[in-house]
Amino acid sequence: MFDQSWMDAVARQLKSGIVAIDGPSGAGKSTFADALVGKLEELKTRVVLIRTDDFATWGDPVGWWPELEEEVLRSYWRGHDFRYHPRVWRDGTPELGPRVWLRWEPLLIIEGVSSARMPVRRHLKRALWLDGGTEEQRLERGVARDGEEQRENLRRWQDFERGWFAVDRTRDFCEVVPEYVNR
Repeated sequence: MFDQSWMDAVARQLKSGIVAIDGPSGAGKSTFADALVGKLEELKTRVVLIRTDDFATWGDPVGWWPELEEEVLRSYWRGHDFRYHPRVWRDGTPELGPRVWLRWEPLLIIEGVSSARMPVRRHLKRALWLDGGTEEQRLERGVARDGEEQRENLRRWQDFERGWFAVDRTRDFCEVVPEYVNR
């Protein structure tokens, strides 16, 4: 699925700082982030993973950033534990869920669409990008993950992110994860 030797090399280099894993919806960012965190834990690297899906909603794809900055990034920079309210979806509607408390670790990975956005770039140790195939392949993976009833929301999301990435030039800034193939 991923170039394992490349991932192993990246994991050995990461000890502290902020890493963003970005790319379009359905590209495999969550799967990659889980695999990278697993590898880091094997190497005894202390890491915490935050997902932008805990903040984003269909109606607010990227405007939630101040919340993540206030509750996660500022805590990270101060060396404090993270306390935030992830979104919980009930009948297709997002609500603030119960507050979670995550222990501060020297390595913070933020995974999700817009995690390597322009305002945070100067603070990133590394910014990784997953392409994940064609837009249609990514849409089908998203539908398989979220359900057929979300197909139109996912299409609108793809339209939004296409424009977002073009203006933000996110991929140009990131290191593209090699040989990602969804099987």
